[in-house]
Amino acid sequence: MGKAIVLFGHGSRDPLWRLPMETVATRLRAMQPDTPVRCTYLELESPDLAGAAGELVQAGADHVTIVPMFLGTGRHAREDLPLLVEQLRARHPAVSFVLQKPVGEDGRVLELIAQIALE
Repeated sequence: MGKAIVLFGHGSRDPLWRLPMETVATRLRAMQPDTPVRCTYLELESPDLAGAAGELVQAGADHVTIVPMFLGTGRHAREDLPLLVEQLRARHPAVSFVLQKPVGEDGRVLELIAQIALE
């Protein structure tokens, strides 16, 4: 397998909350059919990051990119998520876990949001 992508979100009791993240996952799968993509959640929903990463590693992933689906770097992205990633690295030392910055900190996303607001 090799490479895998994990989209990481906060989680919500409202199932409609997941729709945008699942849509991104569907688009990624269409763009890269050979790259497994999983949605994971910090709380209130499953799977959690450890469970999904463990499944990907068992299936042969040796490089996992974790994409925080947050608009900014709040406490979860700044403290909780890095700790979870360090636990994954300790549990799976042969696997490369790459933690990207939150999507909302990417200038392209911010530009698109600004354009949407102007419509």
